[in-house]
Amino acid sequence: MDIQLKRGLLDICVLAAIRDQDSYGYQIIKDMKPYIELSESTLYTILKRLEIAQMLTVHTVEHNGRLRKYYHITALGRDRIREFKEEWNEILSIYQFVTKEDTHEKT
Repeated sequence: MDIQLKRGLLDICVLAAIRDQDSYGYQIIKDMKPYIELSESTLYTILKRLEIAQMLTVHTVEHNGRLRKYYHITALGRDRIREFKEEWNEILSIYQFVTKEDTHEKT
């Protein structure tokens, strides 16, 4: 898969994982696991990129004597999910075009 396409899809997946409630790294990986495998190093790179893009914010909470970073989706992050849903229809149309059987070549 094209690396840029995959990168964009993973960004959307992470945003979707925190869409309904704030979450932390391990929980995000756990929530995504039924759909996609994601390493911690990849996740934290994505989270940092999304934070820089202002699609999420980070706050720290003490949990069992340790500090845990929680991630919260912003309005920009929610807008990006909406944009993705609109773009997805175009991607599906392209996929259907590329994978359609050419009836002219069948005999």
